[in-house]
Amino acid sequence: MTAPEPRYVAPTLRDRIGRIWAPVFIDGQGPFRFVLDTGATTVALSRDAATLLGLRLDRARQVRLRGTTGSSLVPQITVDRIEIGDFLVENQRVILVDDAFGGADGVLATRLLSDRRIFVEFRKDRIEITRSRGQPAPLGFTTIPVKFASRQVPWVDAWIGPVKVKAVIDTGAQQTIGNLALRVALAAARRRAMELRNEGVIGVTGDVQEGQSAGVPTIRLGNVQVSNARVNFVDLHIFEHWRMLDEPAILIGMDVIGVLDTFILDYRRRELQLLPRRN
Repeated sequence: MTAPEPRYVAPTLRDRIGRIWAPVFIDGQGPFRFVLDTGATTVALSRDAATLLGLRLDRARQVRLRGTTGSSLVPQITVDRIEIGDFLVENQRVILVDDAFGGADGVLATRLLSDRRIFVEFRKDRIEITRSRGQPAPLGFTTIPVKFASRQVPWVDAWIGPVKVKAVIDTGAQQTIGNLALRVALAAARRRAMELRNEGVIGVTGDVQEGQSAGVPTIRLGNVQVSNARVNFVDLHIFEHWRMLDEPAILIGMDVIGVLDTFILDYRRRELQLLPRRN
């Protein structure tokens, strides 16, 4: 007898990349399952979900979506109400996408989370999105100060082996991606060439950027260490947009985040609060 699939929080396992989904109500209907994407700034809805909701797609207007690997024009519509956890937003503009990351109904982006506390417990398949009350990290957690890139995208200082990196926390990304400046710095620190294999990156816009992946030294986020990680190196379109090409930078995806026990991102406190998984 196989274990039931997680409803909202799937950890990263040897044969599966983790995911975080959030229950979201649209115009009083739902809950719909949205991918929690801390690297995105625009809320998205799948076309199938929009049709199910009976939204007037003929009233959509075109806007430019800037994704990880490129940009494109996409339809945008207005929904009356979005309810997430204990809060409600009205008259919210959302973009329409063909696929919302693995069959989810939409993408929940940082624009709606500016004063929120996201609590994710992988072991218990549990997610809570509540208004931050400024509570400190629970006992035993590592606390890391968070800064913000373009429009509330969170990043922290981290280390990969001896190399300090600017690390964007991107729960919408499956794989961890580093820029070419990071690859050069790691190769110089090792004093030998890295063993690379070709690997592409597909973004929400459908654009593909070709990269080369390699095993990297231990990734350190505060006192939390993640070993045996593999990073795909490519100067992503979004790295250029964020002006993160000239110094070592990395986009931390769910292959790394999903090995934790508990992940808390408190936007009001500007803190990342992490608890490693036992063993």
